[in-house]
Amino acid sequence: MLLSARARPPKGLARGTFFSSSFLRSPQDAERCEQVRAVPRFARIVRKLATVSGIYKLYEKLLESEVRSDGRIPSHIAVILDGNRRWAREEGVPIEVGYREGARRVEDFLKWCYDLGVKTVTLYALSTENLLRRKPEEIQLLLGILREYLQKELQEGELAKRRVRVKAMGLLDMLPLDIAKGIRELERRTESFTERFLNLAIAYGGRAEIVEAARKIAADVLKGALKLEDIDEETFEKYLQTSHLPNPHPDLVIRTSGEVRISNFLLWQIAYSELVFLDVYWPEFRKIDFLRALRIYQKRNRRFGA
Repeated sequence: MLLSARARPPKGLARGTFFSSSFLRSPQDAERCEQVRAVPRFARIVRKLATVSGIYKLYEKLLESEVRSDGRIPSHIAVILDGNRRWAREEGVPIEVGYREGARRVEDFLKWCYDLGVKTVTLYALSTENLLRRKPEEIQLLLGILREYLQKELQEGELAKRRVRVKAMGLLDMLPLDIAKGIRELERRTESFTERFLNLAIAYGGRAEIVEAARKIAADVLKGALKLEDIDEETFEKYLQTSHLPNPHPDLVIRTSGEVRISNFLLWQIAYSELVFLDVYWPEFRKIDFLRALRIYQKRNRRFGA
């Protein structure tokens, strides 16, 4: 995570580095780390120069070799796609350009994941809070781009060619009828695939998902289909929107833009996930950023509470 000019990084954490939850060794460290609101323009210029000079391409190849040789590739990666609007503002372009660049980055990211052998990807694209609190014209921009990509996929079937099962998570009733129908059709066309999985969290909220699961369990208890004493964690998970996945618990959660919070995302499922927060906006997320996040994950010692 990048730190603001007013904050001093914890010992051993330099400005401009990747930040993960493991860096916060004490409450004092946490107090010294301020949440990032923008990536400094100087750092962005340096990245662009390094890209043009070819340095990043060489480093990318070295990183990919390291990641592949390690072999511990997460089976399930979840991403909070953040920073589209801030990227657009800093670039001096309309917000729509930020969203479109972000959408293109999703296409790139899925290719990187599938090429490395990641089986399941969950993308947090649009929260219930986004739908209710952002300006109507901005929401229409987002929905318009979603509509375009949905129509493109239904026509060209790129995900189907990779045998990816697509599943939406969220309250689709909050979306325009044509988009909701398109998503359901895409789900229908891919429901038989078991090789790869893509979950789209759209109009999604983690608390709402848990509440809905509790309601369904209560209804089954009242109907006599489920005994109260049979309810445990395993039973509860069957009522969540990730119940169709071979691994419903993300091994790795990535959030871009430098923000250090979960924002109501997969609250049940990420109890033991590894969290990595990156100081790069989603539209400028590169393969090298992805590989660095994977390397951080591979260096972690996952203990699951042991």
